Amino acid sequence: MLEPIKKNWRILLLVVVVIGSSVALFAPGFGPEPAPGENVSEAQQGVTNLQYGLDLAGGTRVRAPLSGYTATDVAFGGDTPESVADAVAAELDNASVRNVGVVPEEGAVEVTKPSVTESQFRTAMDAAGYEYAEVRSGVTQETRDETMNVIQGKINEAGLSGGSVQQIQSITGEYFILVEVPGQGRQEVIDLLEERGTVRIDIAYPDGNGTAVQEGTLTQGDFETIGTAAQSDRGTGAYVPVTVRNTAESGQSPAHSFQDAVAQRGFADAYQTGADRCGYNEETGEIENSNPCLLLVVDGEVVNSFGMDPGLADSMAAGSWADTGNFRLTTGEFAEAQTISLNLRAGALPADLDISGEGTSSSISASQGENFRTYSLVIGVLSVLAVAGMVFLRYREPRVALPMIVTALTEVYALLGFAALLGYPLELAVIAGFIAVIGTGVDDLVIIADEVMSEGDVNSKKVFDSRFRRAFWVIGAAAATTIIAMSPLMVLSLGDLSGFAIFTVLGVLVGVLITRPAYGDILRRLLTVK
Repeated sequence: MLEPIKKNWRILLLVVVVIGSSVALFAPGFGPEPAPGENVSEAQQGVTNLQYGLDLAGGTRVRAPLSGYTATDVAFGGDTPESVADAVAAELDNASVRNVGVVPEEGAVEVTKPSVTESQFRTAMDAAGYEYAEVRSGVTQETRDETMNVIQGKINEAGLSGGSVQQIQSITGEYFILVEVPGQGRQEVIDLLEERGTVRIDIAYPDGNGTAVQEGTLTQGDFETIGTAAQSDRGTGAYVPVTVRNTAESGQSPAHSFQDAVAQRGFADAYQTGADRCGYNEETGEIENSNPCLLLVVDGEVVNSFGMDPGLADSMAAGSWADTGNFRLTTGEFAEAQTISLNLRAGALPADLDISGEGTSSSISASQGENFRTYSLVIGVLSVLAVAGMVFLRYREPRVALPMIVTALTEVYALLGFAALLGYPLELAVIAGFIAVIGTGVDDLVIIADEVMSEGDVNSKKVFDSRFRRAFWVIGAAAATTIIAMSPLMVLSLGDLSGFAIFTVLGVLVGVLITRPAYGDILRRLLTVK
């Protein structure tokens, strides 16, 4: 019984791939599950688990640079990032510390205030006494990464299915943020990118009637800086560093007001060394012990609650903390700290997207997307018919031509299964990749058939194997060339071209490893006499 399996294992592997692709395409539960409250458009629903991207579902694409300027190869001279930012911001009349970023790892200083010109930034850097190599348009890699996280968080929070954000680089070296949101109009997407959520820090404290809340102790405008999430230097856990403004045009500064509120609610007495931590229950809204808590509230919903370090509480009670306004919001996990940092920023981007230029955004209506899907299907069918017709005209033998067409179609079917399994959205570029796979696949199968049949009848398995090996060396060399040529497109940030390259390379690998050998086994069984 094992002998037939051993002889036909390549054909069996091809059958397994077809069955697996069918499960990924049609079985419930294999497609990506929508998040709670996620809006899945009709264009993205259907009989299969395939997901459609912007080109085939309709929606909006925004491609824009981030506003700002960056000084490179800055000589910091041992100064801390905070002191560098303070010095540069002090020389800018129309920007504050929150608009100046310092990235020691990149040796860079950036300004993200749109109203600051390049000449003003150069003057500020010179006046602050820092030498640098050049000032270029754009922001640092860290800011671009953070911007992508904020935008993706906005898309996820809004429950927009299939929305994506990526960073691309033009041939001139300029970086762009590419945002694609299927099923949404241009204005809705622009509003989503520019909106600021309502974020504040409240104080919850026990009183005679249960739990009371002092709202708006700190609001978005009270923060001077909001740092990125970092691993704790005291062991496990993570934190988000923040600085509260300690200056005010009139009355008390936010830092002094917050300090007075903390002292009034008894944080210093509650959070002594070894005391219980914050016992706020976010579901009931009640404090389950006697300690006051800080509440992070986003759009009216409590998303985190915090206690206070004894040393920090004591400095606030003594009235010295407001001189700096620095403290950390600590949490047990780094991912949670990232979410806290995102919430504190209220969805505001670290740098503004410059969407004022012509061609920075484009929209495709749902009806256009449906037309594109129809046209793609028609073109795919016509491609298959054209290739099949040429193959039948070339060989005029169904036993050679029919397995060739079926094998080529199996490659495309397997790629559709991969796309469904991974939840990769189909775009026009991906469809072009499928058509390229059909062409290269049939081309390789023609090489096999020609090589096997060019020297007369195949009268034995040994003769067939010898001819097949010669053909397969040619196919292998062509496949290696294709993979090498497509590799740069896969790894470089070139937008839709990445999808084209990925599926072309996948198709080549599936062909060389599975479908070409299986076609060889089928052809051997059909052509060999003994």
